[in-house]
Amino acid sequence: MNKKKNSKIKLTSKRVLIVLAIICGVLIFLSVGYNFGAGPIKNITGFVVVPVENAMVKVANFFEDKFSYFQDLDTLNDENRELQSQVNELTEEINSLKVDQAELEELRQLLAIDKEYSDYEKVSASVVAMDSGNWFTTFTIDKGTDDGITEDMNVIADGGLAGIVTYAGKTFSTVRAIIDDTSNVSAKVVSTRDLCIVSGNLELMSKERDISIENILDEDDEVDVGDEIVTSNVSDKYLPNIRIGYISSLSYDSNNLTKSGTLTPSVDFQHLEEVLVILATKETGEEDK
Repeated sequence: MNKKKNSKIKLTSKRVLIVLAIICGVLIFLSVGYNFGAGPIKNITGFVVVPVENAMVKVANFFEDKFSYFQDLDTLNDENRELQSQVNELTEEINSLKVDQAELEELRQLLAIDKEYSDYEKVSASVVAMDSGNWFTTFTIDKGTDDGITEDMNVIADGGLAGIVTYAGKTFSTVRAIIDDTSNVSAKVVSTRDLCIVSGNLELMSKERDISIENILDEDDEVDVGDEIVTSNVSDKYLPNIRIGYISSLSYDSNNLTKSGTLTPSVDFQHLEEVLVILATKETGEEDK
């Protein structure tokens, strides 16, 4: 049955091709008659051939438009790929410029604090490691005893006091930041000269980005929020007059004699990259109490 069906299909196809060939021949004949004949033949050819020619022209124009469309589409795709490549290159350049700008800004800040504490000899260092967590409570720098660094040297960053060197190797050093829970710094209020203690408080730092300030003996009630706090002259390991931060909250203690509160550090302890180590230490070596 399948063979019979296939043979019928082949015969039908042949017949269609024969009919199409005959029609083409007739159209050619009529076309010639239209161009060179006269009378009824010309009228017939005019009636039949002209619409066919118009239709063929329209079909040809249609396919020509489609071909031009796809050709233009290929051109647009090529141009789009080229433009995308240029966009990617420009994006990389912009990102590189942003990084360079950030590094330049950090260097400017280091230069500013270097000038602010120009009385001290300093060496710059990069932060190369930190303890686990989001805060630089203890961190490692890429300079050590080969660069003149020893234990108990003060470390400053863009805004002021960052910490103190607790260990110095030949080519690296470990720094304990002032926000660490074990850190205590003898300090003073710049405006009133009242002494106080600044203590690290990582829990408070994580919640409010502040640390603790305690035991401010403010007899005249002049110390207030916003006052600047610096290291005091009586600090055993921290050099004097290095900015620590600014008071963010304050209240009287239960004894109604001293005040305590919180302090916002000047240093950004979440994004430390470059620091300066002051190449000097206090002559005494006891911990701040």
